[in-house]
Amino acid sequence: MTVLAIETSCDDTSVAVVRDGSVLSNLISSQPIHDTWGGIVPELASREHVKAIGPLLHAGMQQAGVTMEHIDAIAVTTGPGLAGSLLVGSHVAKGLAIRHGKPLLPVHHIEAHIYSGYIEHQSLPFPSICLVVSGGHTSLVLVRSYTDYVVLGNTRDDAAGEAFDKVSKLLGMGYPGGPHIDRLAKQGAPDAHTFPRGLAKDASYDFSFSGLKTAVRYHVRDAEPLTDEDRANICASVQRAIVDVLVMKTMRAAAEYQVHAVCVAGGVSANSELRATLASRCAEEGLQFAAPRAEYCVDNAAMIGFLAAQRYAAGERGDLHCTIQPRGLRA
Repeated sequence: MTVLAIETSCDDTSVAVVRDGSVLSNLISSQPIHDTWGGIVPELASREHVKAIGPLLHAGMQQAGVTMEHIDAIAVTTGPGLAGSLLVGSHVAKGLAIRHGKPLLPVHHIEAHIYSGYIEHQSLPFPSICLVVSGGHTSLVLVRSYTDYVVLGNTRDDAAGEAFDKVSKLLGMGYPGGPHIDRLAKQGAPDAHTFPRGLAKDASYDFSFSGLKTAVRYHVRDAEPLTDEDRANICASVQRAIVDVLVMKTMRAAAEYQVHAVCVAGGVSANSELRATLASRCAEEGLQFAAPRAEYCVDNAAMIGFLAAQRYAAGERGDLHCTIQPRGLRA
C-alpha cells in the first residue's frame, strides 16, 4: 500500500510517501520567518504553508518515484494544531482525494508522534509506554496496539518544549529553545542550581513546568548581568530538572503497567540528555528503548503516512468529510 501524506499542523510543511511501512520520501519545509518574533505567528504560518505545499508535493512524489496513479490513499493531519495551518493541509488533501478518487485518511497529530518510534523499529513489542514531548504537548501514553492506547497523564500547564523555549528567550537565545539549551548545557554544571521539579512527588502521571519557568525568570532577574558561565549553568540545571521528571514518571509507568518497551517522541525527544538517560534506565530494567531519528522527532508527514497505513491495514477507512480538530488528545 502506498500512502501520500501531508502534515501542516503548526509551522512546518511536510509531505511524505510511505509504502508498506517504508518511507520513500519525507520532505520538510520550515518557516524561519517566525524567528524574528520568538514564537509562531499563526497567520504567517498559514500563508507560508500555502506557498510551500504545492512545490513540496511535487518534490516529494518525484523523490519517491511515484505519480498519483501509484497512490492508494491520502493521509492528512486533522489536529491538534493551528486552525489556519490545519485548514491548508486538509483542503489540499481533500482536493487531491476527490480529484483522483482516493480514500482520505484523517490522522491525529499526537497519535502519529506516539507511533513514530515504530517507523524504524516495527518489531518493537506492545504494550509499550510512550513519552510524547514537544512545544505544545507533554503526555505519557500506554500503547497497546496501533489502534488502542490510553493517555496516562498530560501537562497541567506548560509543555516541556514550551519551558525550553521560554527559558531560551529569557537568556537571550534563539527559537526554538530546545537545541540552544541542549548545546549550552554541555558546558554547564547541572547541579549549579536547584530548580523546581513540578509534580515530581505527585502520584499522578501529569506534568507541570510553569513553576520551573517562573523560578528561572526570577533567578535571571536577580542574577543579571549574566556571564557565559552563568547561562551555561542555568541551561544545564534547567535541562536536568526537566529530564529528571520526565524520566522518573516514564519509568514508574513502565513498571506499573509491566510493559516490554519504552518510546520517546516529539520535538523534545531530540534532547541528548533525555535520550541518553532514558536509554540507560531502560537498559538497567531490561526494557527495549526506541527514539525516532531527528527527522521523525519534529513535525513530519512520514509519521502521518505510517500510522494511516497501519490503521488502514487494521480495517479503518477514511472520510472525505473529515474536519479539523485544533485541540486535544483523547484520554
